[in-house]
Amino acid sequence: MIVTILDIVIAGLLLGGLYALIAMGLSLQYGVARVLNISHGEFIMLGGLTTWTLYTAFGLNPLVALAVCGPAAFILGFIIHRTLFKRLLASSTSSSIFESNSMLASFGLMFIIQNIALIIWGPEMRGYSYLAVPVNLGGALFGANRLVTLGFAVAIGLAFYIFLARTRMGKAIRAAAQDPATAGLMGVNINQVLALCFGFGAALAAMAGMLISMCYPVHGVMGMEYTIIAIIVVVLGGLGSIPGSFIGGFILGLVGSIVTYFDPGLALVTYYVIFILLLLVRPTGIMGN
Repeated sequence: MIVTILDIVIAGLLLGGLYALIAMGLSLQYGVARVLNISHGEFIMLGGLTTWTLYTAFGLNPLVALAVCGPAAFILGFIIHRTLFKRLLASSTSSSIFESNSMLASFGLMFIIQNIALIIWGPEMRGYSYLAVPVNLGGALFGANRLVTLGFAVAIGLAFYIFLARTRMGKAIRAAAQDPATAGLMGVNINQVLALCFGFGAALAAMAGMLISMCYPVHGVMGMEYTIIAIIVVVLGGLGSIPGSFIGGFILGLVGSIVTYFDPGLALVTYYVIFILLLLVRPTGIMGN
């Protein structure tokens, strides 16, 4: 019995670490840049498939690929915001109109990135074996790759939170999230901060995709499932709350692990039920205002 409980809890933490990382990126893009980025999952997919290519074609260690996928996704996200969402913001007469237009634009972006990926990698499932050796934790067996994934997900999440809390740029981002107009008057370059936030969100998604590829097969149409999970975690943690997304990811991971133990087919259904209940009972989430 104890081994079974340990198996469920550790499996939940492993899943929750990935969910937390994915949701932090989306929370940053929506909380500061006010873009509900439906194409968020496509950056996860790009990170996973790029890591697969680097490992199988060039023999590059997936953990080293992190240093490639993260910066590349950041640059791509930064350029997308400066060329697409910045123009939409300038042409929108109110924040609500911008949020609607940007969400529709991100839908288009999702299909563009997805189809480019299908042309490059095709629709097949892509996977590789890395650190797939069993590790005994109190009688429960887990792959070493999954434990490394959890360690990196937690480390990246904490490092990013410290960046937001302690650095000058992080303070500018938090100021822009609370009151963009006042932050602009205090000398914060709002357009640059918004583009940086979108870029950071894309980088976190790509790094999550790299970690996912170490444990699960990846393919060109995997993005939407992770986007939906990220939205549920962001609502659970509180819209725009980075710590809330971090905690919410682990809560959803544990719930998913418990449900999967009884019936794997009900995990996604449970996520949707939680999402609907949150919208009805506590739409601000566990750490929202």
